[in-house]
Amino acid sequence: MPNIKSAIKRVKKNEARNAQNASVKASMRTAIKKFETAVENNEGDKQQLYTVAVKKLDKAVSKGLIHKNTSNRQKSRLTKKLQKANA
Repeated sequence: MPNIKSAIKRVKKNEARNAQNASVKASMRTAIKKFETAVENNEGDKQQLYTVAVKKLDKAVSKGLIHKNTSNRQKSRLTKKLQKANA
Protein backbone atom coordinates (compact mmCIF):
# COMPACT_ATOMS: atom_id res chain seq x y z
CA MET A 1 0.00 0.00 0.00
CA PRO A 2 1.42 3.40 -0.93
CA ASN A 3 2.28 6.09 1.60
CA ILE A 4 1.42 9.10 -0.54
CA LYS A 5 -2.11 10.41 -0.15
CA SER A 6 -2.81 10.78 -3.87
CA ALA A 7 -1.46 7.30 -4.56
CA ILE A 8 -3.73 5.84 -1.88
CA LYS A 9 -6.69 7.58 -3.50
CA ARG A 10 -5.63 6.28 -6.92
CA VAL A 11 -5.53 2.69 -5.60
CA LYS A 12 -9.02 3.04 -4.12
CA LYS A 13 -10.42 4.53 -7.31
CA ASN A 14 -8.81 1.80 -9.42
CA GLU A 15 -10.33 -0.91 -7.23
CA ALA A 16 -13.78 0.71 -7.46
CA ARG A 17 -13.53 1.06 -11.25
CA ASN A 18 -12.27 -2.50 -11.57
CA ALA A 19 -15.28 -3.78 -9.62
CA GLN A 20 -17.72 -1.76 -11.72
CA ASN A 21 -16.10 -2.87 -14.99
CA ALA A 22 -16.15 -6.50 -13.88
CA SER A 23 -19.84 -6.18 -13.06
CA VAL A 24 -20.71 -4.74 -16.48
CA LYS A 25 -18.63 -7.38 -18.29
CA ALA A 26 -20.21 -10.19 -16.25
CA SER A 27 -23.74 -9.00 -17.00
CA MET A 28 -22.82 -8.77 -20.69
CA ARG A 29 -21.53 -12.34 -20.73
CA THR A 30 -24.60 -13.56 -18.82
CA ALA A 31 -26.97 -11.92 -21.31
CA ILE A 32 -25.13 -13.53 -24.22
CA LYS A 33 -25.19 -16.96 -22.57
CA LYS A 34 -28.91 -16.66 -21.76
CA PHE A 35 -29.64 -15.90 -25.40
CA GLU A 36 -27.49 -18.76 -26.68
CA THR A 37 -29.08 -21.19 -24.22
CA ALA A 38 -32.56 -20.12 -25.28
CA VAL A 39 -31.65 -20.64 -28.94
CA GLU A 40 -30.15 -24.09 -28.28
CA ASN A 41 -33.12 -25.26 -26.21
CA ASN A 42 -35.67 -23.47 -28.41
CA GLU A 43 -37.36 -21.80 -25.44
CA GLY A 44 -38.17 -18.32 -24.17
CA ASP A 45 -38.49 -15.07 -26.06
CA LYS A 46 -35.38 -15.19 -28.20
CA GLN A 47 -35.96 -11.75 -29.73
CA GLN A 48 -36.11 -10.06 -26.33
CA LEU A 49 -33.01 -11.91 -25.08
CA TYR A 50 -31.21 -10.90 -28.28
CA THR A 51 -32.14 -7.25 -27.73
CA VAL A 52 -30.87 -7.37 -24.15
CA ALA A 53 -27.59 -8.99 -25.22
CA VAL A 54 -27.00 -6.39 -27.94
CA LYS A 55 -27.78 -3.58 -25.51
CA LYS A 56 -25.26 -4.98 -23.00
CA LEU A 57 -22.62 -5.24 -25.73
CA ASP A 58 -23.21 -1.63 -26.76
CA LYS A 59 -22.99 -0.50 -23.13
CA ALA A 60 -19.65 -2.29 -22.72
CA VAL A 61 -18.32 -0.59 -25.85
CA SER A 62 -19.43 2.83 -24.66
CA LYS A 63 -17.62 2.26 -21.36
CA GLY A 64 -14.47 1.14 -23.19
CA LEU A 65 -14.51 -2.40 -21.79
CA ILE A 66 -14.44 -4.12 -25.16
CA HIS A 67 -13.43 -2.93 -28.61
CA LYS A 68 -16.08 -1.81 -31.09
CA ASN A 69 -15.09 -4.44 -33.64
CA THR A 70 -15.32 -7.18 -31.01
CA SER A 71 -18.83 -6.07 -30.20
CA ASN A 72 -19.80 -5.95 -33.87
CA ARG A 73 -18.42 -9.45 -34.43
CA GLN A 74 -20.33 -10.83 -31.46
CA LYS A 75 -23.56 -9.08 -32.50
CA SER A 76 -23.18 -10.49 -35.99
CA ARG A 77 -22.83 -14.02 -34.62
CA LEU A 78 -25.83 -13.56 -32.35
CA THR A 79 -27.89 -12.23 -35.27
CA LYS A 80 -27.01 -15.27 -37.37
CA LYS A 81 -28.09 -17.57 -34.54
CA LEU A 82 -31.36 -15.68 -34.14
CA GLN A 83 -32.12 -15.86 -37.87
CA LYS A 84 -31.28 -19.55 -37.96
CA ALA A 85 -33.54 -20.19 -34.94
CA ASN A 86 -36.44 -18.28 -36.54
CA ALA A 87 -36.09 -20.05 -39.89
